[in-house]
Amino acid sequence: MEHTSSPDTQIRDLLQRMTLPEKIGQLQLVNGAGGTIPDDLRAAVASGSVGAVLNEVNPAVVHELQSIAVHDSRHGIPLLIGRDVIHGFATVFPIPLGQAASWNPEIVRRGARIAAREAAATGINWTFAPMVDIGRDPRWGRIAETLGEDPYLSGVLAAAMVRGFQGDDLSQPSSLAACAKHFAGYGASESGRDYNTTNIPEIDLRDIHLPSFKAACDAGVATFMTSFSDLNGIPATANDFLLKKILREEWGFDGFVVSDWESVSQLSIHGLTPDDRESAFEAAQAGLDMEMASTTFAAHLASLVEEGRIPAQRIDAMVENVLRIKFRLGLFSHRHEHTEDLSVIAHPDHLSAAKDAAVESMVLLKNDNNLLPLATTERTSIAVIGPLADDPYEQLGTWIFDGDERHSVTPLQSIRQAVPEDVTIHHARAMATTRSRDREGFDEALRCAADSDAVILFLGEESILSGEAHCRADIRLPGNQEELIREIAAIGKPVVLVIMAGRPLALEDVIGSVDALLYAWHPGSMAGPAIADLLFGAAAPSGKLPVTFPRVTGQIPIYYAHKNTGKPAIPSEVMHIDDIPPRAPQVSFGLTSFHLDAGASPLFPFGFGLSYTTFRYDNIRTDTPEIQLGDRIVVTADLTNTGDREGTEIVQLYVRDLVGSVTRPVRELKAFKRVLLQPGEMQSVSFELHTDDLAFTNRHMQRVTEPGEFYAWIGGSSETELKARFMVR
Repeated sequence: MEHTSSPDTQIRDLLQRMTLPEKIGQLQLVNGAGGTIPDDLRAAVASGSVGAVLNEVNPAVVHELQSIAVHDSRHGIPLLIGRDVIHGFATVFPIPLGQAASWNPEIVRRGARIAAREAAATGINWTFAPMVDIGRDPRWGRIAETLGEDPYLSGVLAAAMVRGFQGDDLSQPSSLAACAKHFAGYGASESGRDYNTTNIPEIDLRDIHLPSFKAACDAGVATFMTSFSDLNGIPATANDFLLKKILREEWGFDGFVVSDWESVSQLSIHGLTPDDRESAFEAAQAGLDMEMASTTFAAHLASLVEEGRIPAQRIDAMVENVLRIKFRLGLFSHRHEHTEDLSVIAHPDHLSAAKDAAVESMVLLKNDNNLLPLATTERTSIAVIGPLADDPYEQLGTWIFDGDERHSVTPLQSIRQAVPEDVTIHHARAMATTRSRDREGFDEALRCAADSDAVILFLGEESILSGEAHCRADIRLPGNQEELIREIAAIGKPVVLVIMAGRPLALEDVIGSVDALLYAWHPGSMAGPAIADLLFGAAAPSGKLPVTFPRVTGQIPIYYAHKNTGKPAIPSEVMHIDDIPPRAPQVSFGLTSFHLDAGASPLFPFGFGLSYTTFRYDNIRTDTPEIQLGDRIVVTADLTNTGDREGTEIVQLYVRDLVGSVTRPVRELKAFKRVLLQPGEMQSVSFELHTDDLAFTNRHMQRVTEPGEFYAWIGGSSETELKARFMVR
């Protein structure tokens, strides 16, 4: 029977009636058994010793688990059913880093909404996404799950993903409770190694790593997950600065916080605590509400309360946070009895949306002599070469537990459908995997290239080479792919390189060997149709890089919003290692901040991406030369499509605060717009900036906007030169 009293009243009533073990049960997230209900799990749910289950996607089993919880347990408290629904469910969308390359919040929202509908049909009501860590080290495998390197772009897209997962009403059967992870600073793991130490000054934490989490919080995200890593010596799972001061006191978050997998018991491995008992104490006191997988809460919280070390009120607050989300999800209103029909899974409309997302996520990085789009009327044969041309699984990318490769359409399949019947497709895999180091398939690939009018290479990384715990010290193309590219290029045919990967790759050594480069990330189920549309001109690329591409691995970390330093690099004037004469004297006069063997510039900058048309920016101006604190200024530039076909440009606004009480980045993204223009069309594009948008954290940890001179740029990447000045008084 449904209650008519308010959720707060019902929560207080439940807390009064629950025993301490039952309360602690609500704080326990246990792993499912993969399609069965073992006796111990059945008994734990019936006794109220489990509040949530993860990794169970069998609808019948989920329904039975909920029935046990609701009908057999003493208080009838429903379960949270969690799952990593990261970039799709059965229908797989581009990896989050790829979605970020669309710079389109609606694409991100729509993908999360579809993923939520498909997952909810199986009984899932909680996803461990979005991941909003800032990714500035492409060696880190989990950069694939991030929304890029920029706090502003990541925040806009994080909010969109939260809205997609949670829908307009969290209590609806098609909504999932979202979870902002990993709180916080995980993307700054030393050396790009997963789980590694993070040391982040508080100013950088507040200005770089926290804004995307704040954006998710402001969007109403239901839950947060702590990071595996420590932060300045205190693991995030027991970090009261993060969980109490920032999340609860400053941001007013009233959902619950869950640990990552066994990260409570790992506190003792970090060396923060001597054993599981103290780990439970530290995590609970710091502000963690629910423990995933490990059982230190279940084993030790009761005795810690009985001894008076943890106040009973703290346990009540933890349980209240969990129950609040269960009420908001509609679980107490028997939502679990009204899930979506399973027919929504991989629905044709969902696959169509996945294709749209893939098209918008891909970034054209090179297109010499306008090779793309390929004109099939000028060619009688095309070579399609590479281990990723026809692999329905690898195109899905990392973290796709429920992705079904039977729904995948590969590039080779789509290319064959896209070309006229009189165009011959020569196909060769060339390599068994992207990591292969033998030449067994080279001869066939070279014959295909020689017999064709153009070559399309599908190279990059298999999905297993990115994601959690899959970090790389060298981010060049793995295996002997570079050798394959050079030998194909030596034949002399036009070469299009399509890269599928979970991270930016260092392509300096091969970029000169190809005529065109389309960066596809791991595009998901509909990789094939999306790539074919772009290759042959049915669609035009509009994606822009959400992360900087280094020339070589040794440039990492390299990102656009760096500090100026006292000796800023001047790319046109740097010395190169080959220019140094033998026995040169050791001098530094006139030199700047750069690498002798790589310079200071990236291979491709943040925000960069080409189209099949061209755009010109002119006449940047502000509506006033100066404003007072609390006022707004409008920055405008004229954008013209100077090419001969329709195109979408992502117009970007950057600013620089020239002088601050702490040094400021050389540029910061503040806004962007997608603008569709016909050939020859001009549009004035305006952005409104409030002085609050110029704020930063000062040396006293205060959020302030300081008066002074500012630059503003409008353009198509972070390296745009069209600049205006204004003053804040």
